[in-house]
Amino acid sequence: MFKNSSNPILKDKTFSKEASFTKSSAMTINGTIEKTFILLLVTLISAIYTWRKFFFEGGMVSPEGMYGWIIGGALGGFAIAIAISFMKKYSAFLAPIYAILEGVFLGAISALFEAMYPGIVMNAVLGTFGTFLFMLFAYRTGIIKVTDKLRSIIMSATFGIAIMYGLSWILSMFGVGMPFLNGNGLISIGVSLFIIVVAAFNLLLDFDMIERASAMGAPKYMEWFGAFGLLVTLVWLYIEFLRLLSKLRD
Repeated sequence: MFKNSSNPILKDKTFSKEASFTKSSAMTINGTIEKTFILLLVTLISAIYTWRKFFFEGGMVSPEGMYGWIIGGALGGFAIAIAISFMKKYSAFLAPIYAILEGVFLGAISALFEAMYPGIVMNAVLGTFGTFLFMLFAYRTGIIKVTDKLRSIIMSATFGIAIMYGLSWILSMFGVGMPFLNGNGLISIGVSLFIIVVAAFNLLLDFDMIERASAMGAPKYMEWFGAFGLLVTLVWLYIEFLRLLSKLRD
């Protein structure tokens, strides 16, 4: 059996289970790449909409008002992500909806960051896609090989980060902060750098999983599912770049 990606979306058993249903129209790497670009374009268009609400429509939405778009996009995106996980055959319809909602979320939160730290969004975008291209190059050329040990390390680190963020959210409801995670000191900056590295290596594992799934002959609609999984990781990586750059500005 193939090993799991640390991305909870792109699990090996997910693709192997779906591959058992049909062999007539198989998933391909090129097809997954095309779907990924489509989802990125949809996300961008949606993000521009909420971005313009803040910057180009005469103050139509106040900084406080942007929180509604952030919360709505985040919760809606989470709900659709859960739905896709259980209804993979409908990924071609649900994945674009997820991209729209994530775009709403990203456009709103990016506008707030940009208002506080001019120029930060472009730097975060460049950092995200620069990392994406580097990890793709490293994977395709074999500079970084996906081994069982690497998978185990990244999966453990990702799980630990998820626990840490969950604990931070729970403590925040009681007015308790975690300076090493949300502060702007050297330790907090170091933590952000570590999280970005882990997110970047999740991309590497995702590339490997998509290639293996294609080799298994997963059905065509799983291209949308694979693209959706990549988008999840890219959104995470972008948010972490925003957080890191804001700490460096402070």
